[in-house]
Amino acid sequence: MCRLFIGADPKLWESVTRSFRMDGMVTSVRLEHMFWNVLEDLAGRQDLNVPQLLHQLYNESIDEGHDLGNFTSFLRVCCLRFIDLQLHGLLAAETSNDIDALPAEEILQQEQKHRDASKNRRAVNSKQH
Repeated sequence: MCRLFIGADPKLWESVTRSFRMDGMVTSVRLEHMFWNVLEDLAGRQDLNVPQLLHQLYNESIDEGHDLGNFTSFLRVCCLRFIDLQLHGLLAAETSNDIDALPAEEILQQEQKHRDASKNRRAVNSKQH
């Protein structure tokens, strides 16, 4: 199993810092290449570039009342959720989908049901062992 991961291109986990302007201030984000690749895919679905996507994610999160003290961690989780939603069939893998047009609340409810079912399976499995 480990060969599948350690045999990957080392460039995927190299960190890259990108700077962009947000609300008139220059800020920098340091992420691994693999996360930048996912953010580029996500931005493309929204007809945005990556700085525009990051600005939108930041502003909408603040509007929801989230504390974004660690914006980089938030972005990593966004990337993983984007992939996870695709893997579980809650978000189509095609790049033509407009994410804003999707039924977000319905997808969030389905995602919660999936997490609950997975948690229950893990609990049953741990009791059996």
